[in-house]
Amino acid sequence: MGEQMITISIADRPYRLAINNEKEEENVRKAAVLINEKLKEYSTHYAFKDKQDLLAMVVLQFAAKVMDIELQNEVESQKTMDELLKIDKILS
Repeated sequence: MGEQMITISIADRPYRLAINNEKEEENVRKAAVLINEKLKEYSTHYAFKDKQDLLAMVVLQFAAKVMDIELQNEVESQKTMDELLKIDKILS
């Protein structure tokens, strides 16, 4: 299929992006919706000077979640590796 250009809106600003397939487009559009929902939520709960402040808070929250997931994946991978080594030892 090749690259395709789409436009998404974040904090009332349009952004043009090149995407490779329909699944990527779906994920990007869902991410934009999620970001805008968090911006709206934060704008009702926190004082802010401009949308840049809200965007920084949203980015921080998402980055922290990604780091948590990466840590969980590392722990699970290590547990799986330990179990496989035990099985290998038993079978050897």
